Amino acid sequence: MVLNTPKFQQAIETVKALSIDEQAVLLEILHKRLLQQQHEQLLQEAIAAEQDDAQGNVKSDSAGDFLAEVDNFLLRIAPRSKFKKAESTF
Repeated sequence: MVLNTPKFQQAIETVKALSIDEQAVLLEILHKRLLQQQHEQLLQEAIAAEQDDAQGNVKSDSAGDFLAEVDNFLLRIAPRSKFKKAESTF
C-alpha cells in the first residue's frame, strides 16, 4: 500500500514539521491540484467517449441496466454494511 512507503512516510514527517498555517496552505494547494487533475481526467474521458460515439463503439442500455451498474458501483466503493445502514435510515 502507498501509505507504507518510505517516501510517503518522509512526506508526512516533513508536513508535521510545518506550522499549522503552513499545513493549511499546503492542504489548500494539494486540494486545488487534485481538483485540477480530476477535471483533466474527466475531460479526457469525455473526449474519449465522444470519439467512441463518433466511431459507433457505444452501446445503448436500458435505464434498468444503468441503475444496476450504478448499484454495483456503489457496492464496490462502500462496504455492504454501511450501504445497508444508509438504506435503513430512510
